[in-house]
Amino acid sequence: MKAPFLLHQLLAESAQEVPDATAVRSRSQQLSYRELDRLTDGLAAMLQARGLKRGDRVGIYVPKSLASVVSIYSILKAGGVYVPFDPDAPPDRLSYIAKDCDVRILLTCSQKTKRVDEIISKDSPVTTVVLVDCDQDGEKPIPWTPQNSKVSAIGWDKALSNGPPSADVGGSEADTAYILYTSGSTGVPKGVMISHRNSLAFVEWAAECVGLKPGDVVACHAPLHFDISTFSIFSACRAGASTLMIPERAATFPAELSKMIEAERVTVWYSVPSVLTLMILYGDLPARDLSNLRAVVFAGEVFPVKFLRQLMSVIPHARFLNWYGPTETNVCTSYEVTGLLPDSASLPIGKASSGDEVFALTNEGNTMMVPGETGELYVRGPTVMQGYWNDPQKTQAVLVKDPLNPTSEEKVVRTGDFVGIDQDGNYLYFGRKDGMVKTRGYRVELGEIEAALYSHPEVNEVAVVPVKNELAGNLLHAFVSLHEGSPLTEDKILAYCAARLPKYMVPDAVSIEAALPKTSSGKTDRVALSARVSGGVKG
Repeated sequence: MKAPFLLHQLLAESAQEVPDATAVRSRSQQLSYRELDRLTDGLAAMLQARGLKRGDRVGIYVPKSLASVVSIYSILKAGGVYVPFDPDAPPDRLSYIAKDCDVRILLTCSQKTKRVDEIISKDSPVTTVVLVDCDQDGEKPIPWTPQNSKVSAIGWDKALSNGPPSADVGGSEADTAYILYTSGSTGVPKGVMISHRNSLAFVEWAAECVGLKPGDVVACHAPLHFDISTFSIFSACRAGASTLMIPERAATFPAELSKMIEAERVTVWYSVPSVLTLMILYGDLPARDLSNLRAVVFAGEVFPVKFLRQLMSVIPHARFLNWYGPTETNVCTSYEVTGLLPDSASLPIGKASSGDEVFALTNEGNTMMVPGETGELYVRGPTVMQGYWNDPQKTQAVLVKDPLNPTSEEKVVRTGDFVGIDQDGNYLYFGRKDGMVKTRGYRVELGEIEAALYSHPEVNEVAVVPVKNELAGNLLHAFVSLHEGSPLTEDKILAYCAARLPKYMVPDAVSIEAALPKTSSGKTDRVALSARVSGGVKG
């Protein structure tokens, strides 16, 4: 198969080579590669007819389904940039993203229209909403008219034209393919721009690394706004394999997930370790027939070795791959676990992958070379992001000149992660340099949570500290001091956060304090606060 240079060409090639193979499955429905290619041609032509030009951003506000995959490929075929919205995020956050990205066309579905009205209610750039209800399973979409009179709505029955889309949209591997919004330290999310070249470097490597082939069933557990999903969608398509969309309602129920792996004959699983840990503890894995599962891939957080050992003993025939990389690089290192490690061992994140090069610098600026040293990890290579959308200052802070080759024009990513190295040259992850932590597989800026809390008029001081947890990696504990006489309670503070932050960023616990402790320099004493909750947070 000839290597394509644009992501949607993956679909065109698989539609030619394995047209009748199942491309995507969701609940009781499925689309073949031929059907997916045809549907996306029609929707792409409609998007162009609505004025979509090369490089325009298009929002996707759809739960994981056939419709979400149709949306992704249609936008790419039309020359656009897809921007996946978190289906569970508060409307204000999604409204900010739509404005920040100048999203003029939004793809959604009937079940989300109430929230869409909230998202597009205030000076929104959105002018067209398309209901991509292509997997209604016989149900007719509920008629909907946007409350914003400046916005037109197009139903699925009218969305498809005769296609195919215009072939003269141009397109370069340097074009942005998608923008993934992640937590930002200033209280607003930041958009990571990933080009076709960036994504394909990972997609090609990952398909080869796992040995994907026609007949494989690749589970898509991660939400679309999480970069893990690109493997399940694009690498599977690259190989002519089938993508199984795990619905959001099942994603947090370990027994249901393990049943699904068995019933759907999943061959490749990729998720954050906390999901696998929950399946180990509550998914009754020994009772399942997992003989088809040949590869288990995990990334996004540290996998406690004791739980990994249990998983490997239940599925001894499978390969186990630990992938590492921030959203800014997708996967840049990989490590295959080939034997049961001692419980006390540190699981390596491995060596460079996806065509990238990685190196670490010590605090003295020297290249980290030997065990015992620690340094910050840098990444150079084809997966390195283009930058942060509409934020040159943040881009310049993370995309920097190569300190090992200052005359080079190629920029490298400062990951902000501290690492070590073992005797075999594998990198070991030690933690974050800044205030960003991992919780349930997501990278979260503590400052963004604190900014949301500070926005409450009765809040005086805030500090959010991470609490180590075997299942989640870190839980989040918020310490808050209030105006004297404030009627706020812990539950009301949590509800306030839930209305402004994604679920994974809402603190797991809140403590109301008369005042927060200070260091001798007058700063909030986070070490003292962390010590108070060192025993853990229930969650």
